Amino acid sequence: MRQKPLLLLLLSTFIVEAGFLFLENSPSFTSGVAWKVGFFALIPLGLSLLVWLQLRWGAAVCVFYATIGLAIDIATMVQTLSTDAAAVAPAMASIVSGLFYFCLILFGWQSFLSVD
Repeated sequence: MRQKPLLLLLLSTFIVEAGFLFLENSPSFTSGVAWKVGFFALIPLGLSLLVWLQLRWGAAVCVFYATIGLAIDIATMVQTLSTDAAAVAPAMASIVSGLFYFCLILFGWQSFLSVD
């Protein structure tokens, strides 16, 4: 299965997404930041690991999770652009996060179709 380019794109968008998450919040690590890091970074990373291990149910869960995340990012981007047109950083964070979830959907879907 040829997943290396998609996996590299997924990992690079994960790094950028984690960077935006830490830039958006202060350097201090509070419980709110821990929840965001766990939900927006560690769960997708764990799901992509399950997909990489070629577990069929992991691929299905990955696609479902990423589809919901992509829908939330699109809604956030539309809301951000409609309320404050000068807010570039939150819009860029939503675009990168949407790209991350889109890559996660492609990665999971490709794995779901190729697992015997």
